Amino acid sequence: MTAGGYIQFGGDDVPDVGFEAARIVIFPVPYERSPSYGTGSREGSYHILTASAQLEALDEETLTEWTVPGLHTLAPPFLSHDPETAMDQIQGQAKKVLECGKILLSLGGDHAVSIGLIRAAFDVCPDIGVLQIDAHADLRDTWNGSRFNHACVMRRVMEIVGGKIVPVGIRSFSAEELDVARDKGWHPVYAHEIAPNDDAWIDAVVRRLPEHVYLTVDLDGLDPSVIPGTGIPEPGGLPFRQVVRLIYRLGMDRRVVAADITELAKIRGAQVSEFTAAKLATKIMVHCAG
Repeated sequence: MTAGGYIQFGGDDVPDVGFEAARIVIFPVPYERSPSYGTGSREGSYHILTASAQLEALDEETLTEWTVPGLHTLAPPFLSHDPETAMDQIQGQAKKVLECGKILLSLGGDHAVSIGLIRAAFDVCPDIGVLQIDAHADLRDTWNGSRFNHACVMRRVMEIVGGKIVPVGIRSFSAEELDVARDKGWHPVYAHEIAPNDDAWIDAVVRRLPEHVYLTVDLDGLDPSVIPGTGIPEPGGLPFRQVVRLIYRLGMDRRVVAADITELAKIRGAQVSEFTAAKLATKIMVHCAG
């Protein structure tokens, strides 16, 4: 972490109950390698944690406190500059948490961190499926000389969990990725297929997932009007409330083993993106940790 070091989620007003007592463990992962466009995701977890100190503890929809399950924030790890080694380090640390029966909520970092995190979740729960909220397919085999890049993350995840991936909000991909998608039977819910006032797609998404789910949220899956601070802010994304309703339905009908929020790139002089990301984290806590 940078410029201020260790910060617990919620700041000083939210009690850190310690690892043993916590139901939810927050894992900040300060990692960024070879970004495609905008930079800054390495500090994303720091800025989300900083913003979280400004949140009210009461969730406005459920009238419950998102702190109730009990939170513990880990210190950020020191990660190798070699991408493959870094993924192994992330996997090892995440697995230790999941083996203790905790819900792991990781804060990236670029989306590549999900490779190590989902590997860990699969080690502990081999029947796991993945719900991907994202603007991009991320199905390249290599990008910028690495197989462990943010543009390759779901290709690597596909190798871990097979076809148990449901992508939502997709609106950007290459011809190569389309070929892979067709070959592997990859069936996304494209952003242009999602009607703003019709949530019928949400039930259809959840029905496609197995009982145990890993939720990965690349913040560029949301519309740039909601999250402008991300590396590639693709227009035409999901609104905040629809994403929350998806998380609510997921938590009601499935068991969320772990989740991550990635690709926060702070815009200097603005706080909306990191504050919204922190708010989204509390929605995961409220709806998926009951």
